[in-house]
Amino acid sequence: MQTGLLLVVILKSLAELAAMFILGQGILYVLAARNRETNTFYQLFRVITRPLYAAARFITPRAILDRHIPYVALVLVFWVWVFATYMKIDICRSDPLQCGQVETTDGRD
Repeated sequence: MQTGLLLVVILKSLAELAAMFILGQGILYVLAARNRETNTFYQLFRVITRPLYAAARFITPRAILDRHIPYVALVLVFWVWVFATYMKIDICRSDPLQCGQVETTDGRD
């Protein structure tokens, strides 16, 4: 696996993981209700997602309310994932052997 492909796969995986943390925190926000501040897993998700929310707050105008920042972060993570997926497809199309795809000349798949 070439370095470029490896970096793209890592970026795509990190975007997927970040999205899962944001969604997990959102689900616990709803399920734990008033007890979320004492919920260990909710606190863990809060610590993990804090850098994502800080980045989202940094790039958004002050007119965006703080309660909407998790949605902005999720959209940003989604677009990073789309970009990484596009880059992976582009790399694999340019060099199929790099992605483990074998081209056959006898007409079989």
